[in-house]
Amino acid sequence: MAVHSLLDTDLYKFTMMQVVLHHFPGAQAEYRFKCRSPGVDLVACIPDIERGIAELCALRFSAAELDYLRGWRFFKSDFVDLLALFHLEGRFVRVQAIPERPGEIDIAIKGPWLHTILFEVPVLAIVSEAWNRRQFPVPDRAEGRRRLAAKVDAINAVPDPDFRIADYGTRRRHSRDWQEEVVATLKAGIGPKFVGTSNVDLARRHGLTPLGTMAHEYLQACQAVGPRLRDSQRFGFDVWAKEYRGDLGIALSDVCGMDAFLRDFDLYFCKLFDGVRHDSGDPFEWGEKLLAHYKAMRIDPRSKVMVFSDQLTVPLAIRLFERFRGRSQVAFGIGTNLTNDLGHPALSIVIKMTRCNGAPVAKISDEPSKSMDYDPSYVAYLREVFQVTGQGQASGGSSPANG
Repeated sequence: MAVHSLLDTDLYKFTMMQVVLHHFPGAQAEYRFKCRSPGVDLVACIPDIERGIAELCALRFSAAELDYLRGWRFFKSDFVDLLALFHLEGRFVRVQAIPERPGEIDIAIKGPWLHTILFEVPVLAIVSEAWNRRQFPVPDRAEGRRRLAAKVDAINAVPDPDFRIADYGTRRRHSRDWQEEVVATLKAGIGPKFVGTSNVDLARRHGLTPLGTMAHEYLQACQAVGPRLRDSQRFGFDVWAKEYRGDLGIALSDVCGMDAFLRDFDLYFCKLFDGVRHDSGDPFEWGEKLLAHYKAMRIDPRSKVMVFSDQLTVPLAIRLFERFRGRSQVAFGIGTNLTNDLGHPALSIVIKMTRCNGAPVAKISDEPSKSMDYDPSYVAYLREVFQVTGQGQASGGSSPANG
């Protein structure tokens, strides 16, 4: 069983879900799957994926899991009460082959945002594990442990105790049990330098801190549920602050590119949020831009946090730490390179929101390799509204909605 608990997902799915319950309970959402790895045949995995989704939809939150969620001050009682009744419904998900593109599959998720938001991470984990089981029926765990031990040694070799990492690798993990071994190894091997995991189930069972705030889908949806497109980022940050009143204060910067983000991230938001997360584009350039922005706002960057989470490896995290330490607080969320590094390439797969309330939504990435298939007319409109130039690729949606 690839997923054994509804907590086996990223914390930010629950934090966003609570915002949906309280502010957008009637919103409708659509998501689509994409495999970015070339030449991968996933059609043979369809029966395993469908079986995994059926098992996922049979799960319910246990009393112990609900008590755990109640213990976090940012979760409100009505939200946890909803989860006590909640289950995922298979009728909102469709998995099928794409006849005109041999080997490729389509996974479409469509339904109320409140009832579909928890599908993304476990479905991706199901796809990843199904493919790995077929491609590598006898995984080389010895090689995986050797690589993991080298990462532990490299992390411990950094003498500064402020160099800390977290596990962000649920969605593209090799398997559920391998992610758990990785988390247990890091907890034992690097001690306080391991600050937690985005996986709520693993955090609960291993006594770790669950980490995360918002994801792209939240700010993408705000393009459709907000008052007008140009104000969608500011609207999203305002609603978030209204919901959490100072908790969960890491903003996401790359939905419409860093430059557009900084135009919206004014003095008010700079003071209101604890920091910003990077998830596409050159991380060194991003960091310098953010530091310059804080200084222009007369805010000491050392009082803020920069969270790096884009395709990180331990060596890259060390280089970023050496560049920015002492200039800002820095944190690192490492994903696939921790949880799917057994000596063979990992699948690059995503599920992204494409429409909300029937209107297109999109992400314009600073990283061309993170492109998605969207209607170019809406992408062009989004670029125009947010003054996005250059080579950024779109991740999301269909035609202008609410300007």
